[in-house]
Amino acid sequence: MQTTENISPFKKEILLADKQLRKTNEKMGIMKQRLEIGDLNGAYQDALKFAESSELLTLYARQLPAYNINPQMRKMSEQIMENNIPVRIGFTPERWFGIVMPTLLPKKNRGNKNSSYYVCGFLYPAMQNFFRGKQPVKYTDCVMIFRHIYQRDRPERQYRDHDNIEVKAVIDVIALYILFDDSPLRCSHYYCSAPGDENRTEVLVIPQNEFGAWIADAHTYKNKEVLLLENLP
Repeated sequence: MQTTENISPFKKEILLADKQLRKTNEKMGIMKQRLEIGDLNGAYQDALKFAESSELLTLYARQLPAYNINPQMRKMSEQIMENNIPVRIGFTPERWFGIVMPTLLPKKNRGNKNSSYYVCGFLYPAMQNFFRGKQPVKYTDCVMIFRHIYQRDRPERQYRDHDNIEVKAVIDVIALYILFDDSPLRCSHYYCSAPGDENRTEVLVIPQNEFGAWIADAHTYKNKEVLLLENLP
């Protein structure tokens, strides 16, 4: 009989993923049942639980290919993430650096150590590809803005607290490429949320002395799409 001690790490991860898949399916079933009996508010709440469970399932799924030592497997995994999470990276006409991710960053789950792997899994390769062949760009005395855009029809009670969003991994990846120093004295952080046509996360890095101009513009044009150029203007 195979014991927990002699099960391979890969098989352990599969068992965890399978358990989470069953939990996710259960939450989908409960949500559908509530919808069928006309309990729309309950279905909305269950939809949030289903989304959180699905995120955790995705984290397990991201880890499974990493157990294969074949170097081609990593490239294939990165290609899958690039196809499913097309990150836009570039510079605004104001010479600010920006990233637009077509997803809300995963919510931290108690005891879950994989959320940073999820973020780095799609963002790091995207940044690496974007800066390949480009001159280095470094910002100092700046503000890093996180703007979480939620679909308009999403109930406001389902907006996440800013301190519950996994942003440390994003900061670390961005700092690696464009910041001289990400200490509080050199780089401040600003978090905000707004309704929009679709869920997405926008990140901008702008000089401290231009932050006021961004705030005024953001309040005037809350749904303005971020224009990103391939090269620094």
